[in-house]
Amino acid sequence: MQVVARDGESIEELLSRFKRGMVRSGIMRELKKHRFYVGPSEQRRMKEKEAARKLKRRRQKAAERRHRSGSRGR
Repeated sequence: MQVVARDGESIEELLSRFKRGMVRSGIMRELKKHRFYVGPSEQRRMKEKEAARKLKRRRQKAAERRHRSGSRGR
């Protein structure tokens, strides 16, 4: 990740732009993910837990949409 200073840009603004770029590119997430060794069984468990969380969230949103659309015709 490279950030070039703009004319009249302070160090704080430059650093802030750099940090934003790091987060957007996913480098920080990847760095945190590889900070410690995670065994295969733990990776599988984490993946299953994440899938369950996403499914639950999807179901909640679908139920919320059904609830909202049901009250319109009355």
